[in-house]
Parts: sequence; C-alpha cells; structure tokens
Amino acid sequence: MFLKPELLTPQNCQLIIIDHQPQMAFGVQSIDRQTLKNNVVALAKAAQVFKVPTTITTVETQSFSGFTYPELLAVLPDHPILERSSMNSWDDQKVRDALAANGRKKVVVAGLWTEVCNNGFAFSAMEGGGYEIYMVADASGGTTKEAHDYAMQRMVQAGVVPMTWQQVMLEWQRDWAHKETYDEVIAIVREHSGGYGMGVDYAYTMVHKAPERNTHGPILPAVPAR
Repeated sequence: MFLKPELLTPQNCQLIIIDHQPQMAFGVQSIDRQTLKNNVVALAKAAQVFKVPTTITTVETQSFSGFTYPELLAVLPDHPILERSSMNSWDDQKVRDALAANGRKKVVVAGLWTEVCNNGFAFSAMEGGGYEIYMVADASGGTTKEAHDYAMQRMVQAGVVPMTWQQVMLEWQRDWAHKETYDEVIAIVREHSGGYGMGVDYAYTMVHKAPERNTHGPILPAVPAR
C-alpha cells in the first residue's frame, strides 16, 4: 500500500486509543511504563486541543485488564469507553461504527500491545475499512523490545506510517502563528516533553523574563553563601 506524502491535520484524521489499561501495561517491556503513560496522555491532550475525534477501547476491564488510566480519563472525562472481548478492536462492531461515524480515513493509533492489538487492528482496518493507519510508536508498547520493533517493522512493510506523539501534535499545530492553539500546545510541551519542555521554561523565564510558574507555595529566598 502506497500513501501519498500528506501531512496530518486536525481536519483529516481521527485518533483511537486501544487498551491503555494497567494489566496490559504490566506486560510492557519495550518502553518505560511511566514514559508510555506520559506519552499517551500528552497525545490525548493534543487531540482535545485540536478537536480531533477520539475513540477509546478497552478489553475485559472487570475480569482482567483493569480500568483505563485515570490520567487519560481526566483528559476525556465524559468520553464513552468501548468495551470488548476480542484482542482485535476491529472485530467489535461498536468500534467500527465509531470510526465510520467520524468520517475520516486517516487513523492515528496508540495501543497495547503493539504486536497483538495494534497489529490486528491496523491490518484489519486497512483491509476491511480502507483506512490509513498512523502508528504512534512511543505511545504504544510491546511485551519485549523485539516484539514491539518487529511488529512496527511488519506494519511499516504493509503501509502503516510510524510516528511519535510529539510529531503528531506538532504536525497538527504546524505553524506557531496559529495562536488559537499556541498556549495549550506549549502547556503540553512544558508538562510532557522532557528536555524540550524544560528548554521552553528556561526561555520563558530567563530570556523573555516571564514570571516563574509556581504551584507549590511562595518562592523562598536563596540561602546566603557562608
């Protein structure tokens, strides 16, 4: 499958978050689990900022996998959660209906596990629904690094586009002159983008002399050197 080189925009794609649940995360070995959670929460926040339609699926919540991360639920507090039993989200009619209702053929995917749920969904959605799949590698995880890497390679060979969460968000933003989303995107960067976010904080406070953000009480004076 050949995809023409076309950037993602908030108007031409949708997001699906697959099985970001505690028991599924316990099995992830391809990425630090806290980093994984940071990345998928950041991706969900970006989708909210840009009003990108989002589908959330879970598998065997009560009997095995546990509930969706509370941090994700806080970003999408009233969002429907599509529960299913199949390892492949595409097998569930509710999921297919939700994707179809959004009316966008480009689907950004973040899921657990890469080699099972992501692979299955990607291939089925491409073949059965004619969707283009954009797999967010650092908001997905496999049971081993090899499992994740080989699954990503297998998908890429079939036409899936590999991406990272920050790449997706900045592609949606595209131009810093888009002021209607600028502040919210920068807030996500500062909270979730590691060294890049720290650099933004530094530039704001030390270069542009913005007041220091402080959420932990008054700033104490420095202890004088002895």
